[in-house]
Amino acid sequence: MSRSRTSQWWLSAAALGTTALLLTGCLSNDPDTVNADDDAEAPAAAPAGDNAEPGDDVVIGFSGPAAGHGWMGAITQAAQAQGDEFEDVDLRVSEGTDDVNLQISQVEQFINDEVDAIVVLPFDGAALTEVAIEAMNAGIPVVNVDREFSSPFAARTTILGDNYGMGVSAGTYICERLADTPDAVVAEIAGIDSLPLTQERSQGFEDALSDCDLEVSNRVAADFTVQGGEAAASNLLQAAPEIDAIWNHDDDQGVGVLAAIENAGRDEFFMVGGAGSANMMREIESGESVVEATVIYPSTQAADGIRLARLLAQGRAMGDLVQVEVPREIQLYAPVVTADNVDQYIDSAFES
Repeated sequence: MSRSRTSQWWLSAAALGTTALLLTGCLSNDPDTVNADDDAEAPAAAPAGDNAEPGDDVVIGFSGPAAGHGWMGAITQAAQAQGDEFEDVDLRVSEGTDDVNLQISQVEQFINDEVDAIVVLPFDGAALTEVAIEAMNAGIPVVNVDREFSSPFAARTTILGDNYGMGVSAGTYICERLADTPDAVVAEIAGIDSLPLTQERSQGFEDALSDCDLEVSNRVAADFTVQGGEAAASNLLQAAPEIDAIWNHDDDQGVGVLAAIENAGRDEFFMVGGAGSANMMREIESGESVVEATVIYPSTQAADGIRLARLLAQGRAMGDLVQVEVPREIQLYAPVVTADNVDQYIDSAFES
């Protein structure tokens, strides 16, 4: 990756960060936080009102995968909490499942029930695309969370984490830490290699490392589970007698990775995690762990999806945006958590 390409990514990330701040304001819509320019010639848009104020009663259906690990469990819990927060929302949560056919039937049931909006985190985005299009054709807005459908016609709004950005954030942190170690040995413990999200994370990591003339010297893949993380890390540590830095894609599997590191008695390297679990943040806080940082992959995506579905079903806009419609796509930022800022994130982190 050329330096200009990385620079372009960081400019985009900065823009997304600015958008995130704006969207945060959208949910409170406090007029005191908006500084009007008295000399502006453009006409002012009519205020959209406080999004938190009750609107029309709406029914929202939510379907997602089984809570097989901490991040996924946090996704569903956060969605349920958002449904409970609004008195005008009747949130119907289907039982989490990794069975594609069962998840399709759940969405079909929502269509038959004529709910006002559907939020879907598909186990397999391509497999759920057709039924999502059916919902859209029935006049039910669909909010696609995290794993994208294969057609733009399947969702009114899509809310995503930034997998490529996670890799860039991890790689940039490692570049900065190893600035004085030109021949550093960098290792990578990926998730499930067949998933596009893993491929995007690895590509972002590779691209960021190339900007500081580093590369991945040793790479293994796990499966987002504690057992898989331990097995993959054990293989890595046996294959690489000396390592300077490790990026582990997923903090749930990171519990197993740390067990393997302890069993091997290795501590010559530092490690960067991925997803942002409370477990890894406590390791960072301790100052005694190989874990120095973790990159956030927000477990709030479905909760944000519930908020957007509510606005769509009520025919409302996002309060502080001039645009009178909910955006077509929102991508959340992937910040790096270190000892310097862990206190800002740990209270909202999920447990692996």
